[in-house]
Amino acid sequence: MHIAILTFDGFNELDSLIALGILNRIKKPDWRVSIASPTPQVQSMNGVTLERQISLSEANHADAVIIGSGMKTRDVVADESLMAQLNLDPSRQLLGAQCSGTLLLAKLGLLNDVPACTDLTTKPWVQEAGVEVLNQAFFANGNVATAGGCLASQYLAVWMIARLEGVEAAKEAMHYVAPVGEKEDYVARAMKHISPYLLDASS
Repeated sequence: MHIAILTFDGFNELDSLIALGILNRIKKPDWRVSIASPTPQVQSMNGVTLERQISLSEANHADAVIIGSGMKTRDVVADESLMAQLNLDPSRQLLGAQCSGTLLLAKLGLLNDVPACTDLTTKPWVQEAGVEVLNQAFFANGNVATAGGCLASQYLAVWMIARLEGVEAAKEAMHYVAPVGEKEDYVARAMKHISPYLLDASS
């Protein structure tokens, strides 16, 4: 099982790295989570340099993909050569987009009249792309999920774990990372957000 987190220059650390940390709570030999970038190194919006683990072309073959957010997402979607490297397919992959990553999903034509979540800054750009933006933290339709707000990245990660490894594995991952004394509350909140989208999800 391979999960790729698309991470571009100007990325938001919370979006990519919270998901990375929670997803890696699954400790199985065949479970792998990778940072995928178009260049060997990318720098975050706050100046943190990250080395990629896989290329974008490798991410196209992952079982699941999260599209992270960042300050330069509009530059990414305007770069035809970069966008041409992405061949994502919800019929064979779980796809998640975080904040401005939703704009990238929209520009790839992968939302198809489905409403989505994003952050408040990106909202007008996603609407301009013809997508209805919901006033909520998480939404999923089949194999495609979107989240709005940096800390909503936990919901994307837990949704992916629930889809790929089961609900109990998702609860255990959230329980591990949640604050002491608040673990049950965090697990309950996460499950409240994702549970409605697990019942009818296609495999």
